[in-house]
Amino acid sequence: MKFNQGKIPPSIGRMGIQLLINLASPPLFGYLKMEDSMNVVVIGAQWGDEGKGKIVDYLANEAQVIVRYSGGANAGHTIVIGGEEYALHLIPSGVFYADKIAILGAGMVIDPVAFFSELEMLEGRGIDTEGRVFISNRAHIVLPRYIRLDKDRDDARKNPIGTTGRGIGISYSMKSDRDGIRIADLAWKEKLEELEAEDREFLAPYIDRLLAMSVDLFSYLNHRKNYQVLFEGAQGTLLDLDLGTYPYVSSGMSCAAGAAIGGCIGPRAIDKVLGVFKAYSTRVGNGPLPSEFDPGSEDELCRFVRDTGREYGVTTGRPRRCGYLDLVSLRYACLTNSVDSLVMTHLDVYDTLAEIKACTAYRIDGKIVEAFPASVPDLNRAVPVLRSFPGWKRSLANALTYEEFPVEAMEYIEFIERFCETPIDIVSVGYDRKATIIRKSPWTR
Repeated sequence: MKFNQGKIPPSIGRMGIQLLINLASPPLFGYLKMEDSMNVVVIGAQWGDEGKGKIVDYLANEAQVIVRYSGGANAGHTIVIGGEEYALHLIPSGVFYADKIAILGAGMVIDPVAFFSELEMLEGRGIDTEGRVFISNRAHIVLPRYIRLDKDRDDARKNPIGTTGRGIGISYSMKSDRDGIRIADLAWKEKLEELEAEDREFLAPYIDRLLAMSVDLFSYLNHRKNYQVLFEGAQGTLLDLDLGTYPYVSSGMSCAAGAAIGGCIGPRAIDKVLGVFKAYSTRVGNGPLPSEFDPGSEDELCRFVRDTGREYGVTTGRPRRCGYLDLVSLRYACLTNSVDSLVMTHLDVYDTLAEIKACTAYRIDGKIVEAFPASVPDLNRAVPVLRSFPGWKRSLANALTYEEFPVEAMEYIEFIERFCETPIDIVSVGYDRKATIIRKSPWTR
């Protein structure tokens, strides 16, 4: 919000002057943003593991605050900076910039052991986090018995979900049942007395440390309206509790709408949504993956993609299931999240292939289906309808601009844009920060 410099015309009067003062001051209510500020949300547009961590780390260079708005230690982000690898599970990826603030949002569930271990890892590797990492006082806490319950519950299911066993689902269940405990509740004596003795004993050494790092996230952001804020999601749209392949989903809000709730801003305060996806599809654990490589005829291709793309879980180490890029589900993710632009990662995995395929529809019981079904049985019976593209048979690693890409890579990218009716503004061709091609900055309106 800008005002002309110089004298105020006498005709404005006392009430007019007071109005100008009120407009120039931080409002007590609402979320009125400054003209040059932006709130950008980064989500996964597949089943998680799309490379969000790298993209958030890259984009955080132009942000002042990075807020992780959902999930817990079940998420895993690998960041590569100058050849050095860092694995994060809870702390937002932008923490590697010394002048950035990283906040764990209200929609998260936080394991104190994992959180402080992660802080110690960063400090031990020379990343100073003092005074830069905060936790929303509305975030919930994961207790050790939740972790035991999580594993026991999944083992008892007739069709296990394939949970990471980090207590995430139990924490969200406790939250929904109104039996959870938040960071703010650590200062509530009567609430602590309601907990089991085991829980109180576990929390005792963490209470002061957690309270000291807590913030009222709404107030914090409301007084920093001139900031660029990056909201980091966890998992992916197809693992979202409502939009995903239920019940084979996570328990948090992985969709863009979750950024408003878990990030403590109003939905109209979101300026842009970026959807991150890989040049192919992967999934960890059980549940539908319609374009999955056939384990018989395409086992060699599956092993090539998995090994070249290093498709092993950061959190669990489990090998990821792999398949062709599923454009049906990607278009669904774009529509349900109002994605403004897409970010494509792992395109370099296809550098040596002579032919590339993508799924453009499903064949279910002999019928062609072009919309993403809610029914898990339908998705399990779906046979991918594939379209072939010529490979480029050369490395993309040395490309500095999109115009340096081989024409075949451009054709693959531009087909995806047309199919999803969404531009691909960023392309990642490697793990390092520098292996990122920006076609259009997300920090532009």
